[in-house]
Amino acid sequence: MIVGGGGHGLATAYYLATRHGITDVAVLERGPIGLGNVARNTTIIRSNYFLPDNIRFYELSLQLWEGLERALNFNAMVSQRGTLNLFHTEAQRDLFTRRANQMRLLGVDAQAVSRAQVKALVPLVDLDNGRYPVLGGFLQPRGGTVRHDAVAWGYARGASRAGVDIIEHCEVTALRCVAGRVCGVETARGMIGADTVCLAVAGHSSLLAAMAGLTLPIESHVLQAYVSEALKPVLDVVLTYGAGHFYVSQSDKGGLVFGGAIDGYNTYGQRGTLPMSEEVAAAAVTLLPGLARVKVLRQWGGVMDMTMDGSPIISKTPIEGLIMNGGWCYGGFKAIPAGGLTTAHLIAHGAPHPAAAHLSLERFAAGCTLDERGVGPFPYLH
Repeated sequence: MIVGGGGHGLATAYYLATRHGITDVAVLERGPIGLGNVARNTTIIRSNYFLPDNIRFYELSLQLWEGLERALNFNAMVSQRGTLNLFHTEAQRDLFTRRANQMRLLGVDAQAVSRAQVKALVPLVDLDNGRYPVLGGFLQPRGGTVRHDAVAWGYARGASRAGVDIIEHCEVTALRCVAGRVCGVETARGMIGADTVCLAVAGHSSLLAAMAGLTLPIESHVLQAYVSEALKPVLDVVLTYGAGHFYVSQSDKGGLVFGGAIDGYNTYGQRGTLPMSEEVAAAAVTLLPGLARVKVLRQWGGVMDMTMDGSPIISKTPIEGLIMNGGWCYGGFKAIPAGGLTTAHLIAHGAPHPAAAHLSLERFAAGCTLDERGVGPFPYLH
């Protein structure tokens, strides 16, 4: 039983059926599939992390993205246009150089980019803006974007054809446990028995886990994203701003898709606040002044499951038979293939996949946290 018909839930079901031959699987979704976080993001894929274990995990995901369309026989519009991270201080230069070198040591692509090369890649950028002049950047050429709803439908079709049951409009209202072991779920459409239940519900992980008496090291925050009116091609890469939390790419339809940081309060609402919208707009105009008169067409929000160390959880829980896939923070969409693959491995074999062994829930009790940014146990900072 997989609770959550988003990217990770559907990918887990797909890999259980296709890689492990386990087809007695049901995916439960409280509404239509593809309307949760899998469709509420900025579609970016990359593996430019710093911690070695995280690099390996997200690189596995990026490699799976590269073969996903052929595997699913579905056009997911994978576009490896490159992700360009800008830096604005000498300290940031050192930090990005360390990250790029760590990636290279593990065989992952990373290139240092000079000011002149930044300008050549992104002619619109204001290198000498009055707030935070751009000193350079580093580029992962294999990073890029994927069409988010195509990912949901591609995995759903693949899982369904492999024998998985996908049940929409079936909200889980309780987890049924007996003697410390999960034995099924109560839903709006009745009780469904299962010897294994996997929670893949993103920002609602804490709510579902609480049904089994578990308190997770997770807070839920809203992350806003935006899309502009359609423009002629002006941006060939995914661009991130190092002096603030701002990232932007251009979709195939011409709209600029961009976002910023999470709103710093706990919420399950799928909408954000004006102060964060103002902060994102300020960063956009500082870095790319030519966007000042571009109209924003729409805004949306996704409920982020923010862990205490900024890294996800793919793990067994103290409840026997209850599996956790969550805590993705900002990395949920890019990790869908690897998240699904490694969660399926955990369910099928009862042991973690080597690429996800470091993502255990027990690391929080043991003090072995994976603090990618080094900001401490503060979910809103990750």
